[in-house]
Amino acid sequence: MRVQFVLQEIWIGLRRNLTMTISLVITVAIAMALFGTGLLIKAQVDSSKSYWYDKIEVSIFLCNKVSSNTQCGKADATQEQKNQIKQTLDGLSQVAEVTYESKDQAFARFRESFASTPGFTQSARPGDIPDSYRVRLKNPQEYKEVVDAVYGMPGVDQVVNEQEILKKFFRILGGLQWAALLIALIQVFAAVMLVGNTVRLSAFNRRRETGIMRLVGASNTYIQLPFILEGAIAGMIGGLFAAVLLVGSKVFLIDRLQGSLQFASQLSWTSVFGVIVFSICVGVLLCAVASFLTLRRYLRI
Repeated sequence: MRVQFVLQEIWIGLRRNLTMTISLVITVAIAMALFGTGLLIKAQVDSSKSYWYDKIEVSIFLCNKVSSNTQCGKADATQEQKNQIKQTLDGLSQVAEVTYESKDQAFARFRESFASTPGFTQSARPGDIPDSYRVRLKNPQEYKEVVDAVYGMPGVDQVVNEQEILKKFFRILGGLQWAALLIALIQVFAAVMLVGNTVRLSAFNRRRETGIMRLVGASNTYIQLPFILEGAIAGMIGGLFAAVLLVGSKVFLIDRLQGSLQFASQLSWTSVFGVIVFSICVGVLLCAVASFLTLRRYLRI
């Protein structure tokens, strides 16, 4: 098989259908960028879930003078009530560790955690966050027993299970991930249609050359290979543009989410590189397979 002839045919096909080739490259780039972004968000969410799973706590906020709970009576929890709550928590088999956090400690931790958003921290005042017991569980799934044991006790304002908060948080991120993947699927469908039209048009423009090749005994593989490689090359170029967009997604989307939403673990560039390579391979394979199927389904060459 003459490699020079195949390369020449590929160049002729790409040049004759330049507008459609550019459209195909752009469509593949957008589709693979959205697909890769969805994978990056999924990787970030999975990494954060793994990190937070063993660190989920139940926070038991104590009564203070600004509590909305009528049971508190607009008064701070007494030392006797605090001791009783602590004793109850220490007696639970589900509890691994109990830590007391005063108002000042809670406010200092709040300012440290949200130091990147000064407008948010400046709106808070010392005392806005009440005293609390922070309970780390042996098994995060057994939080209900702890909540039921202390809920309604004298001195308890409210009980917050961080797992419920994190579930809602990760559900939102999961929605973003599926939205990106859904849009990517729509773009992939558009890319497949463009590949089919580009290949059909290219084959129609070269029907005389392919007819002569058929008469002199050229095999189907030899005739079809330039068309398939045209699609694959367009897919690779689109994948390379998608790689640039994915780097931008890492820097301007994932990293900013990590800073704004206080992700404990940062997505590594190794994971990003793996997603980029996978997206390029998917783009090339998608266009090559679409070209092959179009030739078999619609064309007689």
